[in-house]
Amino acid sequence: MRLAFSSTCLFTQDELLWGAAWLRRASQDDSFLNYIQNNGKILGADDNINEFGWDNKHAGLNVLVSKEFMEGGVLSLESYKGFADSFMCTLIPESASSHIQYTPGGLIYKPGGSNMQHVTSISFLLLTYANYLSKSSQTVNCGSVQVAPASLQLQAKRQIDYLLGDNPMNMSYMVGYGGKYPKRIHHRGSSLPSVSAHPQLISCKDGSDYYKSPEPNVNRHIGAVVGGPGEDDVYEDNRVDFRKSEPTTYINAPLVGALAYFVANPDAGLVLT
Repeated sequence: MRLAFSSTCLFTQDELLWGAAWLRRASQDDSFLNYIQNNGKILGADDNINEFGWDNKHAGLNVLVSKEFMEGGVLSLESYKGFADSFMCTLIPESASSHIQYTPGGLIYKPGGSNMQHVTSISFLLLTYANYLSKSSQTVNCGSVQVAPASLQLQAKRQIDYLLGDNPMNMSYMVGYGGKYPKRIHHRGSSLPSVSAHPQLISCKDGSDYYKSPEPNVNRHIGAVVGGPGEDDVYEDNRVDFRKSEPTTYINAPLVGALAYFVANPDAGLVLT
């Protein structure tokens, strides 16, 4: 099996490496390892981007491939440990290279909307890398600062605690969790009445009244996580403000991994249970 690359793949470079890394993980086929080694630099593996999510996989790639070096002893992949460390150092306030923004309440914040996507994906990556580091008795090298795996785990825990209610609003951003959570999420199925309650057809334009209504959604979308508060920790619970009130799969999906970690490691449990 061979992965192809051409100059037309500018916007999928990270996906090519990400795919090769997972195929290597699943098959242990050396051809995928060779692909990563031969194409890593040209496909941007060393790009220092403090982001991980649906639109940029480089940080996740570096964490995944660094496992081969730390646990498998593949010395030719040592640079990926350095790349992964660099990403982690951007998140550590004590690090000289820290440059990620936090709200006054301590939530990771990146402008652009659906902020919880960054919170959940980065938390998942923090826990994953901490696990790899622990198994290989290594730390994160941030120049004059050495960061232990437990520090990464604590960083992730603080983010998930915030998401579930340990924040200035005392609000859980997961619908149905805790005593206070978003009631007016930006979600058509949640805000429109069910066919049993309203058997008549509701056309697209007819939904505007429900969209603009100040009333809570008629159907609770249990488990959905919304975009979350702004940089000032404030959340208005307004379905029209989709940047804050829309739930997405790319917010919820990485959260599943983070929560699974805490379930499997109850000693590192969340503030809220």
